[in-house]
Amino acid sequence: QVQLVESGGGLVQPGESRRLSCAASGSIRSFNVMGWYRQAAGKQRDLVAIITSDGGTFYADSVKGRFTISRDSAKNTMYLQMNSLKPEDTAVYYCNAQSALGYTPWGQGTQVTVSS
Repeated sequence: QVQLVESGGGLVQPGESRRLSCAASGSIRSFNVMGWYRQAAGKQRDLVAIITSDGGTFYADSVKGRFTISRDSAKNTMYLQMNSLKPEDTAVYYCNAQSALGYTPWGQGTQVTVSS
């Protein structure tokens, strides 16, 4: 089963940008849908954005216009470009994918902290 590993998190100031990466251990071409999720301390894990195999995208209202999801099949990697970051974007960010075989297991995530 393909494993996904998140990276790119860190401490950023409000208004700054950050790009997260989700690297797959194998080909991502079989994934119908790939997505980013986030979980703030003490809260449930929420959907941030998804991208389909044909490039269709969906964003949560809270990040629409600021975040951009993309996938690179040649590099077996999905990205989340985050611009105009706000303190409320602070969370652990996870990636996940769905294929005909089901969903990938959750990884460790990558912490994004937005603070001055």
